[in-house]
Amino acid sequence: MKTKYNSAKVVGLTGGIGSGKTTVAQYFRDLGVPVYIADERAKHLMQHDLEVRKCIVDLLGTEAYENERLNRTYIASRVFADKNLLQKLNAIVHPAVAADFSKWLSEQATPYVIKESALLVETGDYKSCDWVILVTAPEAERIKRVMKRDKVAADAVKARIANQLPDQDKQKYADYIIETQSKFTTKNIINDINVKILNKI
Repeated sequence: MKTKYNSAKVVGLTGGIGSGKTTVAQYFRDLGVPVYIADERAKHLMQHDLEVRKCIVDLLGTEAYENERLNRTYIASRVFADKNLLQKLNAIVHPAVAADFSKWLSEQATPYVIKESALLVETGDYKSCDWVILVTAPEAERIKRVMKRDKVAADAVKARIANQLPDQDKQKYADYIIETQSKFTTKNIINDINVKILNKI
């Protein structure tokens, strides 16, 4: 297996909130493909990276942390209502995630890895990927999924969707598109994409 830094190809996996990215990522894991979940790592860095924490407090105030823990509810209430604040928060977190991903990638020894990020296109991260997979689902289905998952109202989900680039704008950056339908159909599509990617490496 290749072990040199950046020898593994990078496949970006993106899609709007509630599109089914988590399910798709798990199917790739089941195939033995390492998966980097940018959102999970971002939360980890926001909690544990001292420099990131300092910048967040400077931006959003001490309320951003409650009992030394990241106050996600407070942060979401601030940034999703203010695009300028959201951009400033992203400017803190995204470079830290990029550095974290580079370190993780250097430790992988597989033909390709998956980098899952909801904001892959918005941040320009797609440019550093060899291929991009877009996960889609009808908006009504996405809203229903997130309401059930996060126990939030439809309006809150719609506000979060409004802060993300529409799927039709992301499609031009995608090499593969997966519309999450039944689990059986989705798994078959992923198996097919896996074969196509391996044949290109």
